[in-house]
Amino acid sequence: MLARGTVPATPVLIAVLLLVAMLSMARTVLAPLTFSLLVIALLWPMQRSMQRIVPRYVALLVSLLVVVLAFVVFAWIVAWSFGQVGRWVIADASRFQQHYEEIRLWLEDHGIVVAVLSADSFSAASILRAVQTVSGRVNSAFSFWLIALTYVLLGIMEVEDFERRIAGMRSQIARKLLLDGSRQTAQKLRRYMAIRTVMSIATGLLVWLFARAVGLPLAEEWGAIAFALNYIPFIGPLVATLFPTMFALIQFDSWQSVLAIFLGLNLIQFTVGSYIEPRVSGNALSLSPVIVLFSVFAWGYLWGIFGAFIGVPISIALLTFCRHHPSSQWVVELFGAGGEGDAAPPPP
Repeated sequence: MLARGTVPATPVLIAVLLLVAMLSMARTVLAPLTFSLLVIALLWPMQRSMQRIVPRYVALLVSLLVVVLAFVVFAWIVAWSFGQVGRWVIADASRFQQHYEEIRLWLEDHGIVVAVLSADSFSAASILRAVQTVSGRVNSAFSFWLIALTYVLLGIMEVEDFERRIAGMRSQIARKLLLDGSRQTAQKLRRYMAIRTVMSIATGLLVWLFARAVGLPLAEEWGAIAFALNYIPFIGPLVATLFPTMFALIQFDSWQSVLAIFLGLNLIQFTVGSYIEPRVSGNALSLSPVIVLFSVFAWGYLWGIFGAFIGVPISIALLTFCRHHPSSQWVVELFGAGGEGDAAPPPP
């Protein structure tokens, strides 16, 4: 017999599995919607300030232009940096294949069989196939951004109406939960993106200066890639470190130089991500490192690259709303970063 007030574990597990399946199957609709909510939270203070000076629709037009400009600039940085690296790879495909054969033979001499890899892994044809795959991803990203922009347009027009509807709700608990949770979530998301942007710029500049100092080709491109990928915690910095190291294997004959580049890039990522950023953000984000890593992997698995990008903001929002209801405050105590910023709000 179950004690009074307890819930059987089996229905809860089934409900969680169904929720995960639904999130994965509805990614085309839910991922742009969630991303648009993040954009609205970032954009609303500017929209509200401009509405006091100019007509509402003029302010809305300016806000949309800011969003489109930010999308275009970020997409151009990513396309330019990876495009430059891709052209360099195609031009030096023969050298990649030669070094691949050398590494493969060395591994086989030491008892590590890599026969599953073909000898033309770095051939021009395989690279062109990869480019075609990337082109398909670009089309998907364009569709994603178009749907998200539509959500932003409609959503930002409804912010004040939703606020009035919530304020008119009969349930005091629901009203306080939605109003306070939404406001604090928006504040935390704005601070998170501001800190992440500053740290990404700092990482990109340091990687660019380091690459120029050691004579690594495409220094500007590596800095731009480090800037863009730093928005994805853990995974992005790892990829931004491995890519230049792999290219250093081709450019430098000395393994000591390659090791020095690898260690230097990791030192930059560690200093910015693990030393400077936690001291800048403090307990404002209220997330433990385990939850940050889980958020990137879980939402990346469900929604792809966009899920990895917005996974941490989703977790910030969920924990912030849990903080404002007595029955879910234990979630914040268990998974939050702790500290004064996470103290439970006083009961209404």
